[in-house]
Amino acid sequence: DSFDILGDGVKELLVGRDDGVLEIYNFESADDPVLRYDHALSESIASIQGGCVGKDGYDEILASTYSGWLTGLTTEPVHREDGSGEELKLSQEMQSKISSLRNELEHLQMKVLQEREKYQQSSQSSTAVSSVPAFSVNDKFTLNKDDASYSLILEVQTAIDNVLVQSDVPIDLLDVDKNSAVVSFSSCDSE
Repeated sequence: DSFDILGDGVKELLVGRDDGVLEIYNFESADDPVLRYDHALSESIASIQGGCVGKDGYDEILASTYSGWLTGLTTEPVHREDGSGEELKLSQEMQSKISSLRNELEHLQMKVLQEREKYQQSSQSSTAVSSVPAFSVNDKFTLNKDDASYSLILEVQTAIDNVLVQSDVPIDLLDVDKNSAVVSFSSCDSE
């Protein structure tokens, strides 16, 4: 998307990447765009949009991720200060909003606990039927020309416990910063 998030009268380029990186580029000169800000999310970004969403006068960037999470970045300052340098107290409206959100969160946590208990009871009954859930897998296998390696990216809307990679030819697995996996190697029987 393009949006003037910096408020300088020139639209910036908002980029959401498959690796979860959100970037803001500014066009200060006619040559190349300049990276002004980046933020890493834990999954690939499906769409990105700039605009005024939450509060008048404060622009925001909204990004939706592969699994459906909506993330917002705002220009509204987290802490406001008065002239003496002391933090201002939260307004009554803000305190009631926080209280309302906490109550809603507690209600949702109780609902989740009730549904888990209901599931446990139904799965242990004699009439329970087990089935493998259907889910889509977002996968990419791309060549990185700079170091002649391939990147395998797997995203699923549930936790990934194991990934088995089997190859007829010897392969080297390279560790990357975003990788949280524990890698173990085993030799395969040639038959």
